[in-house]
Amino acid sequence: MFLNAIVLALREIRRNVLRSSLTILGIVIGVAAVITMVTIGEGATAQVQADISKLGTNLLQVFRGQGFGGPGGARMAAPPFEMADVQAIENEISGVAAVAPSSNSGAQAIYGNNNWQTQITGTNDKFLQVRDWALASGRNFSESELRAGASVCMIGNTVRRELFENQDPVGATIRLGKLSCNVIGLLEPKGQSGFGQDQDDLVVIPLRTLQRRMAGNSDVGAILVSARDGVSTEKMQKDIETLMRERRKIRSGATDNFNVRDLKEVASAFTSSTRVLTALLGAVAAVSLIVGGVGIMNIMLVSVTERTREIGTRLAVGAMARDVLLQFLIEAVVLAALGGLIGIILGLTAGAAATHAFKVPFVLNPSIVILSFTFSAAVGIVFGYFPAQRAAQLDPIEALRHE
Repeated sequence: MFLNAIVLALREIRRNVLRSSLTILGIVIGVAAVITMVTIGEGATAQVQADISKLGTNLLQVFRGQGFGGPGGARMAAPPFEMADVQAIENEISGVAAVAPSSNSGAQAIYGNNNWQTQITGTNDKFLQVRDWALASGRNFSESELRAGASVCMIGNTVRRELFENQDPVGATIRLGKLSCNVIGLLEPKGQSGFGQDQDDLVVIPLRTLQRRMAGNSDVGAILVSARDGVSTEKMQKDIETLMRERRKIRSGATDNFNVRDLKEVASAFTSSTRVLTALLGAVAAVSLIVGGVGIMNIMLVSVTERTREIGTRLAVGAMARDVLLQFLIEAVVLAALGGLIGIILGLTAGAAATHAFKVPFVLNPSIVILSFTFSAAVGIVFGYFPAQRAAQLDPIEALRHE
């Protein structure tokens, strides 16, 4: 009986193809919109996670001042770190894989007739490990170069492109302001960070070189700390905060003049924001499914009116009210499910096109596809029940008299 009802439902849909197509349009649009919005949101979330992971592996950043790196004024007012702070973190904090001091300065990089304004980062040989950054060619700093403050550097891909075009820069000598340095390494491209910064637009030199030859001081602007795999970065963050308060002689209850930032927290915050936005967009798009359900109910009511004599005949020859109810209910569900299937195809196609246009990964979420189809079928049941109930309650004699 159930199979026969499905066949009858499909026959009625085929007899009124145009009307059936217009009926399911709301369902198609609703399902397609939900899947498209969620796919874009999932892709954006994946992109954010990938961008933040480019900053380093299990990375904690220790800045002077408050906030993420501290506001300009507050950061400059806070005392800088010292190399003794770097050594203290390395020696006294358990679970540390590597520690790299960092100080930045801007300078004009010049090679031949080409020049480029870039960021100069002074650090040590642990910088690449902390930032999970590989070398495309060349080598890292040696211990003797770090101690002596040698005039050597590693450059990012953007600097390489602007100064050397397609040439191999390793072995060449470039000028950074008044400092001439030998290029010993080329960094692998990393692209933009999650904050829109071009990570490849930098020149890395030994910290002592930057302090003596460019900055004229012994300050350390920030400390980058990489945790070993399996170590809780939350605990390490608290341990570093405690250590820094002791070393910087901050009284109990006083505000810290430094900030320890766990990049996992940053990633979590960004991910939560994009997921909330995705859920909001999906909920707005789901309103179309309700509109589509109302459309199905209206058309089914019209169908009941048109087929009143047919219903009366079936009831007169022995069909039960539940048989009529089942037939019209199945018609509504088949319409909604058909709209759901078409909407899934359109949604996945639109989602793939949108993620390609926005340059984010295409992330297929099977659960949202299943949920959308299930919800569309449920819409057919909910909004198809009233017309089906109305058809089942028709009086056979009155139905047969209907013109």
